Amino acid sequence: MTLFEKIQQTAKQRGLSIRALNEKAQLGTNAIYKWKTQTPSTDKLKAVADVLGVSVDYLLGNTDKMHPTKKDGVLDLREVSDEERYELVSAGGRPITDEDWAIIKAVLAKYPRKED
Repeated sequence: MTLFEKIQQTAKQRGLSIRALNEKAQLGTNAIYKWKTQTPSTDKLKAVADVLGVSVDYLLGNTDKMHPTKKDGVLDLREVSDEERYELVSAGGRPITDEDWAIIKAVLAKYPRKED
């Protein structure tokens, strides 16, 4: 799978068109479409990965793991996007509802991050 195909597939999973992704990543008009034949700069690829909530390595096909948010076996729920939660967070094997996710986020907002 090419880089463009991987981006297109991931964007579709996130409910985004390439045009919308291009806009959210603040790239020039049709920039991502140009990646069919051109190699993007690192900063532009990172911007797309950030919008999609995946790692650059995932887009490049270097890993099958989409999410760079797990560090040392610990997943910080503050770093999980609304879209990612469907794949990363469950309760008893069932997806977290929108209402429950809103409560979880509200509770987490009351606890400041621990500084390293």
